[in-house]
Amino acid sequence: MKQIIVATKNKGKAEEFRMFFKEFGIKALSLLDLDHTIPDVEETGTTFRENAALKAEQIASFVQQPVISDDSGLEIRALDGKPGVYSARYAGINKNDQANIDKVLLELKDVPEEKRRARFVCMLAIAIPSQETIFKKGFCNGVIAFEQKGSNGFGYDPIFIPNGYTKTLAELSAEEKNKISHRRHAFSEMEAWVNDFGRR
Repeated sequence: MKQIIVATKNKGKAEEFRMFFKEFGIKALSLLDLDHTIPDVEETGTTFRENAALKAEQIASFVQQPVISDDSGLEIRALDGKPGVYSARYAGINKNDQANIDKVLLELKDVPEEKRRARFVCMLAIAIPSQETIFKKGFCNGVIAFEQKGSNGFGYDPIFIPNGYTKTLAELSAEEKNKISHRRHAFSEMEAWVNDFGRR
């Protein structure tokens, strides 16, 4: 079976990618599945695209295999697009989902529902040694809830209500979320490449 490395140690994110690639008969391995330790890549970019490229290209060079990386985050209109590329470390240098959620809810404490528009952004980078990196982008639009609900998912899922729903992403099943997520939309943009990759 053809395989691709997913540049993440996040188990939730790795499972999403596993489900996506499984549809095409491709095995997706996360960095946690590899026999050797991969050095951490410092995300020094100022855009989702730059950070996705850094991770994919450096790891592809290290493992000499195709690597897909995503840089994703939450953009909140009332906060001028924050937390954006700093979503994972919004409340501090140590990644802490609950602290990030608490900070967003505090900053939006007095913001009415109609001004709580937000979107998840996903930028995918596919790096293959000696080839040009491919980029695809996807969005999931919605609003920020007034309180967190649900225990599924990860990151800001418990406070994000996608358009057309009354529940947060964390209240949806993995199958429901994977049909509408920003990663699903970005992945849909690269289906032609995945089909071609699976046939090579």
